[in-house]
Amino acid sequence: MMSSSSHRIDRFATTRWSLAMQAVATTPDEAQVALAELVQRYWYPVYAYARRSGHAPVIAEDIARSFIGSLMRDFRDGGSEAGRGEFRRYLLGRLNAFLGRDWRETTDAPGEGEISAPPDLEARYLQDLADSGSTTPEQAYERAFALEVIARALHRLRSEARRTGHQAMYAALEPLLAREPAPGELDLTAQSLSSRPLALIVALKRLRQRLRELAGEELADTVASREQLQAEQATLHAVLTGKKPLP
Repeated sequence: MMSSSSHRIDRFATTRWSLAMQAVATTPDEAQVALAELVQRYWYPVYAYARRSGHAPVIAEDIARSFIGSLMRDFRDGGSEAGRGEFRRYLLGRLNAFLGRDWRETTDAPGEGEISAPPDLEARYLQDLADSGSTTPEQAYERAFALEVIARALHRLRSEARRTGHQAMYAALEPLLAREPAPGELDLTAQSLSSRPLALIVALKRLRQRLRELAGEELADTVASREQLQAEQATLHAVLTGKKPLP
């Protein structure tokens, strides 16, 4: 029987980020796919960095598209290795280096037109970051990265509720995943669902736990060890709560 220690090693050996790091020398195709999938997931923090740097939405999207296209081509052509830190730090480091050059030179690079931006970047920026305390581009990037992890976990949780036929209950409880119910709120929600308040309390507890699990899975795909995962969880929790400065 496989030990728990071996199970943990196997788990982190197959995350997208560990594949991108470890497969560079032996199986570059696998590394390219792993990095490309990660980069495509995290448009939002790149866009948030560009917006908080003072660029208009259209320009910020162009910057994000140019950067992501440049990074994917560079890695595909063997010009860059993934490094040994977390993906979050790697992506920010590469973004800073990219913006240190004239990014416009890559705007019309071959194949870039095939990279499609998510449709809701500006709406998310205005909702999450425009009036937040994230005053620097780096702070906006960190907060957007954390919010992207949560957004992806929420999407998966929503899909699970749909598959199991619990859409109505999930829709009613989703606003309570990040805050405590107001006095009497669960009673009214229970009435609307023809349920009991106690059943909703149990369901809400389970949803919150499942959300934490899914967010952990999303974040785990950006690290290569349990120690990195724990550090990332602590850092991004601090980013969202403002309980300590960024490292």
